[in-house]
Order: sequence, then C-alpha cells, then structure tokens
Amino acid sequence: MAELITVARPYAEAVYSLATQQRSLDQWSEALAWLAAMVNNPDMVAVVTNPKHTAQEVEALMLDVLGNRGNEEVKRFIAALIENARLTLLPEIATQFELLKAQSENIVDAHVESAFAMSDDQKSELTNMLSKKYGKTVRLDVHENADLIGGVRVSVGDDVIDASVRGKLQAMAASLKN
Repeated sequence: MAELITVARPYAEAVYSLATQQRSLDQWSEALAWLAAMVNNPDMVAVVTNPKHTAQEVEALMLDVLGNRGNEEVKRFIAALIENARLTLLPEIATQFELLKAQSENIVDAHVESAFAMSDDQKSELTNMLSKKYGKTVRLDVHENADLIGGVRVSVGDDVIDASVRGKLQAMAASLKN
C-alpha cells in the first residue's frame, strides 16, 4: 500500500498543481473519480492489463467511457499513464488528489463508527465538536458497528478518539493487568 501511495503521489500532485492553475479542481475531481471507478471495474482491468490490446485501444476505450468529463489535459494525462504503465494507479491518484483538494479547502474527513444509528442532531453535534477541535470543516462518514457495544469511535487522519464502551472496557482491562 505504501508503495502505491509513493508512486501515485507525484501524479496526484502534478494534476493538483495543473488543476489549481486552471481553476478546475472540481472538473479534475470528477474526471479522476470516473477514471478510478473504471479502473476498479474487473472488466476494465481485464482489458487494460491484456497485452492483446494496444495502448491506443485502451486509451480510446477509456476516453469513450469518460465522455465529456475529460478535457485535453485529462486526455494527455490518460495517455501518459498508459505510456508509463501506470493506469492501475488511478484509484490511488484520485484518493491522493482528493486529500490535497480537501487540505486546500480546509476540510477534514472524519470516519465514525457508531454502535447504533446516529440521528441528524447527533451527527450535527459531533460535526460541530470536531470542527472546533480541528479548526476545519468536517465531513462525516458514519458506519454502524455493533461490536462497539455503545458509543462511537472517530478517526480523523492519524487521530483516533475512542469513546466506545468496548474501548473503555479494553482500557480498563489493560489497566487492571498492569
């Protein structure tokens, strides 16, 4: 995984730089999301990795599926990835691009695991609390996880806030062992 990020990051940074100069972050974001989805499709992977298909055929197929979401720069980017045999990096390039975009827009993503479904009021309260803590706009990604027993576990980047019953029980067990 770290190797993919290392190879994908320079591509994402170059695309981000170009998109910033052109003031087309949203267009690039949409194009990269489509391209990443294409490359994640098993049928597309079979075509892209099949040596019977020429680079021109693969490029034509990708541009056809992409449709009007891609401008000339996107087309050149696809050609460069194909030429360098990096097309399968598109999902990671898209992820890295979105991280750069979110950082520039002062947005942070919070991944929330909750033991039970959260109401809109609870989500709003959690969003406000995290916004104050990090000084950024927070986007929540909430999933239910009954294994937590109760409470929530929030991950923001490398920070983990474990306010779950399971986490408290594990902390208590660890302190009793010591």
